[in-house]
Amino acid sequence: MPDFSIEPSLLDDITGDAALAWATSWSGETEERTAADRDTAALAERIRGILDTDDRIPYVTRRGDFLYNFWRDREHPRGLWRRTTTEDYLEEKGWEVLLDVDKLAADEAEDWVFKGAAVRPHAHDRALVRLSRGGADAVVVREFDLATRTFGGFELPEAKTEVSWVDLDTLFVGTDLGGETLTTSGYPVEVRRWQRGTDLRDAPVIFRGERSDVAVGAARDHTPGFERTIFTRALDFYNQRTYIEDTLIDVPTNCTPIPHRQWLFLLPRTPFAGLAGGELGVIELDRFLAGDRDVRVLVSGTTVEDLSFTASSLLVTTLDDVATRISSFDLGTWERTELSLPDAATAHVVSTSPLDGDEVWINASSFSTPSTLLRNGKVVRRAPALFDASRIETRQHWTTSADGTKIPYFITGDFSLGARPTLVGGYGGFEVSLTPAYSAVRGAAWLERGYFYVQPNLRGGGEFGPEWHSQAVKTNRHKVWEDHRAVLEDIVARGYSTPAQLGIRGGSNGGLLTSGALVQYPELFGAAVIQVPLTDMLRYHTLSAGASWMAEYGDPDNPEERAAIETWSPLHNIAPASAATYPPALVTTSTRDDRVHPAHARTFALALGKAGQPVDYFENTAGGHAGAADNEQVARVESLIYSWLDARIGDQSRTPWNFRTTTSD
Repeated sequence: MPDFSIEPSLLDDITGDAALAWATSWSGETEERTAADRDTAALAERIRGILDTDDRIPYVTRRGDFLYNFWRDREHPRGLWRRTTTEDYLEEKGWEVLLDVDKLAADEAEDWVFKGAAVRPHAHDRALVRLSRGGADAVVVREFDLATRTFGGFELPEAKTEVSWVDLDTLFVGTDLGGETLTTSGYPVEVRRWQRGTDLRDAPVIFRGERSDVAVGAARDHTPGFERTIFTRALDFYNQRTYIEDTLIDVPTNCTPIPHRQWLFLLPRTPFAGLAGGELGVIELDRFLAGDRDVRVLVSGTTVEDLSFTASSLLVTTLDDVATRISSFDLGTWERTELSLPDAATAHVVSTSPLDGDEVWINASSFSTPSTLLRNGKVVRRAPALFDASRIETRQHWTTSADGTKIPYFITGDFSLGARPTLVGGYGGFEVSLTPAYSAVRGAAWLERGYFYVQPNLRGGGEFGPEWHSQAVKTNRHKVWEDHRAVLEDIVARGYSTPAQLGIRGGSNGGLLTSGALVQYPELFGAAVIQVPLTDMLRYHTLSAGASWMAEYGDPDNPEERAAIETWSPLHNIAPASAATYPPALVTTSTRDDRVHPAHARTFALALGKAGQPVDYFENTAGGHAGAADNEQVARVESLIYSWLDARIGDQSRTPWNFRTTTSD
């Protein structure tokens, strides 16, 4: 039986003895009960096989003559950082291992998680390797010699560090040096120019923002003929100031300026220089700095999702009713070409390297079609089908929210079976767009059982441009739940499911979505999975990186915004069982999450339990904000979640798990 008598304030101490003992005990009980309901071990093994299969696509990034990849499998759960040549990649030959993270972790008795590496431009002789303890955002940074495969030279202790190459003996560094070196959000507030062989504390500060900023950063543009330093001050998530050396790029703070070679690309959120909000424009940089505002419109009428450059082109990914297109513009002439993409698939640019030529890697997939990897328009890899999708289709529907706004959603599954158990995802925040994509884990654990999956495109996301997002921030945050509610009601109205068969799932901001749904309209669904959530919205800005999100949720210290937050803050709107009946909830988090404080999940689960509402809780001791740090942990967490859901809203007449002996078709 979970201990509901613990003092909530004790749960703020992330690694405190009382908090960890409480979390460990309840997590164990949740796993044991779920395993008794469903064979979680069988599902975990199926998922682990999917994640570890050698048949999956190794995605690559070019740096000079080599293609780099990070790979995990059963023998290397922490992963291998490796590289190969283009010829060997295309012929599926071997890899040159640069760093074995499992060996490094064993040798150093550390819980290392690889967080990426920055290879020095042009020379490609050194890398700055980022290593996290347990998957946290804070990293240790070490210089790595690619010729000798050894560490040595520059090294930075664990912190939320920003670092980049200037030259072999110089770095730009923003990190925690104590005092006022961090913003109130916990990110660097200054940039130092650090020379090899000197003490970082003696390195000169070359740029500094305000502590109220979210973060400050610097990057060296290594393009031949255009070498320069670009500084940024992120005032909040959607406003910034950008400088080229000492010169401020004079645009509204909600316009993103992107200097590239002799041009300046502009992405305004509201009208500026003849561009509507969400349009993409370009002008010669020197002309703009001289006061010219005659900007050429490159993209209008659709939502710009992503920009990528090659040596001679600009690639723009756009969304049109949540369907992707990728356009290529020749730099300078601006001649536009639409790239050929697989039918009925979501595509995105995986990698380009403008310092290394015009190579373009694109990935395409759908809910039921595995990924296809294209290089310069030609298919070079196809991922295997890892679940049976032979009867699965996808439909897109639109429903109407409370204020009359049309909200789209995708539903995927076997439509010949009538009303089915249905899992509804969702996010609705930070201008994040949710597009159709293949998930073998979801397919094997849910779709293959004949169930439906729904992906709604709620306001707060970026699917229809900046205004789609801005309609649902701060005092208008309630619109996200109005959209979500409308989708749940529409699923039932169309006969796809019933409230008792509906489950909702979301993580991070999506965890705020599902925890808020639980306390606002519990009668509309039968189970809720609430992962690494925000729930205590009256003090979120004081926990971990929470201060950086006030442009999204509002400021609890502002009376008007606090009044709005109080109406939907999940923790503060829990009703006792005597007043309202909630469906069962599963709340999960990670002890090592240093982005969203685990106290959000801990105190919410505790409050539900005290209110007499049905709740289970699971806390992974590693994994950071992702909730899991390696494939074994992912399999453990995902098998728990899908087993828990199946036991509550699944078809109870079916065998819990009846997997085929193979994981590929």
